[in-house]
Amino acid sequence: MSIDETANETAGMRREYALSGLDGGNLLGFLAALGTLKAVSELAPGADWRMRWTDETGPWRPVLAGAVAWEPDDLVVELAGYLAGTSNRVLYKDEKTLNIPAATFRNWAIEAQESATADDRRYADYIAAFGCENAVAGYKRGQPIQLQHTPLSATSGRQQFLGTIRETVDRVKPDQLHRSLFEQWQRNDEKWGLRWDPAEYRSYALRWDNPAKKSEVAKTERGANRLAVEALPLLPTAISRAGGLQTTGFKQPRNSDEPRISWPIWICSINIDAVASVLRLDELQTESPSWRWLTRLGIAAVYRSYKFKVGKNGEYGNFTPGVPV
Repeated sequence: MSIDETANETAGMRREYALSGLDGGNLLGFLAALGTLKAVSELAPGADWRMRWTDETGPWRPVLAGAVAWEPDDLVVELAGYLAGTSNRVLYKDEKTLNIPAATFRNWAIEAQESATADDRRYADYIAAFGCENAVAGYKRGQPIQLQHTPLSATSGRQQFLGTIRETVDRVKPDQLHRSLFEQWQRNDEKWGLRWDPAEYRSYALRWDNPAKKSEVAKTERGANRLAVEALPLLPTAISRAGGLQTTGFKQPRNSDEPRISWPIWICSINIDAVASVLRLDELQTESPSWRWLTRLGIAAVYRSYKFKVGKNGEYGNFTPGVPV
């Protein structure tokens, strides 16, 4: 029986999944929740998937609901199968980073536009999330004009953004997805994450040993990173009024060279299209959001995290723990 046939048979019932491993106050946890909703909405569109958040157990946890009869283990199996079969064409370029000439990215964008169809625009959606060929980072004499890319690209050195995503996509296992979704995070997966989890900031001053040593291998929650990669198309970029790059959810504060990201927590079950609209609300970016207005939309909290530079030359980025506004 196909997924859609199963959804039709269970149209009168809805199954809820409390994703107790994901914390809405953690940027990586929030992105992983969005990626999960997006993935299941695509793998079983007839199930009318929706998501809300609850703080009944303390932190804000997402509750996923769909017209299916799957047990939690079945959900993970279906998710793993879908993620393994997705087209990730944009990840398998020669480049492992978005620190590339704008002209190179323009070629990717043209290719994505020409290959997009009504049934498959995944390549184009990721291109839109990574940057815009008309937003450039600067120019040095004798060098190509560089792309200004999404601030979610926070890796450098051996931890290249596209390369790290590629490794995460290739290496994730179903049990890692299950742990990230339903268990307390232990962050036992070796090698790098995408630095969206504040716990991945490994400050030399706050550690017993040098974090650069081989004995101090960087670890992450790979399942959460893999699910968060699916959320990237929900945070597209565009040219701002000032001519620079603007990424959905981000704002550049005054007197700062690093952006901040703000995200909403909603308590009414909504589908992926409604989520995409909520992420774009201007009110989320104001210094003091109007709670009278946001409450009417079912938004119960807004979290904010700042990106900051680390490394000898500021080549790496990390995000601060999410703080309610």
